[in-house]
Amino acid sequence: MKRIITVLILAATLGLTAWTLLDNKEKVEAKVYKPEANPKVGVRTAVAELRDLSEETQFLGSFTANREVEIRPQAGGQIIQLPIEEGQSVGANRLLAKIDDEQLKYQVEALQVTLEGYQNDVRRYEALVKGDATPAVNLERAQLNIRATEAQIKQLKKQIANTTITAPFAGVVTQKMAEKGSVVSVGSPIAKITDISSVKLIIDVPEKAINQFRVGQPITVRTEVYPDVRFTGRISMIGVEGDAAHNYPVQITVSNSAAHPLKAGMYGSIANTNELKTRTLAIPRQALVGSAKQPQVYVVENGKAVLKPVEIGVTTNQYYEITKGLKTGDQVVTSGQINLQDGTMVRAQ
Repeated sequence: MKRIITVLILAATLGLTAWTLLDNKEKVEAKVYKPEANPKVGVRTAVAELRDLSEETQFLGSFTANREVEIRPQAGGQIIQLPIEEGQSVGANRLLAKIDDEQLKYQVEALQVTLEGYQNDVRRYEALVKGDATPAVNLERAQLNIRATEAQIKQLKKQIANTTITAPFAGVVTQKMAEKGSVVSVGSPIAKITDISSVKLIIDVPEKAINQFRVGQPITVRTEVYPDVRFTGRISMIGVEGDAAHNYPVQITVSNSAAHPLKAGMYGSIANTNELKTRTLAIPRQALVGSAKQPQVYVVENGKAVLKPVEIGVTTNQYYEITKGLKTGDQVVTSGQINLQDGTMVRAQ
């Protein structure tokens, strides 16, 4: 009896062990990776659709002053007045400097005395000539002396006027090159006046884009110092001669403001939008595979990636125009092409 019980216990133990091993086998097999018979490659897609194609190009330049001039006197001598300082705003015709004109005034006074003597001579000679008491040539000589003296007086008065130096336009004194009491010669600089009531942004535009600009065209200007402010400028000059790299200068005039003052030397930029095509079939640039001479795209059809040749037209930074090979609504692959071949099963993500 004991032997029978022992055999039954042993059989039960073996059965339990066999059942445990079989159950573990099934669990392990369930965890083992089994490749799909027809695996699908995950890709990203976009739809070929009609678009207005335009291209935005950024141009960077720097601002220059509207006007700037070095003040150079037309008369020499000692500066007796110089009521300006660097950084000072001055109005048009404001006195900038006064040069000593005392000697010139003395010369004018002497010539006026001489002129008065010649005028007296003329009156005497006129009376004598009427009585045939003196030759008429004496009268003519006195009259010529009057004209010559008057011309000398005018010349000296012009020199006196040149000793008063005024601002040719309103601006800011950006340089002071002399001091009161110094002696200057004709043409030597004594100050520099800069007008920044408006500033000029100078940009270099390549040959292929220069025809997109025209004089008088309004354009938006951005700056680094005021990144959130948009300035309205107007093209005031387009260069007619390019440099060695075939770039042409374009000048954009921007009115200055007290709220956001611009200074000469600051950086500025513009974004010019060029309309290329309207309502044309286009796809993202990322969809294109192959070479520029033989462009191709993968089109998703019935769950498969079909490689199709296409012809492209104009291009922008984001899109290609498709002139042949696709139709509106086609689903093209934009990411994951490296894992594809013609006919590969795909799954759009």
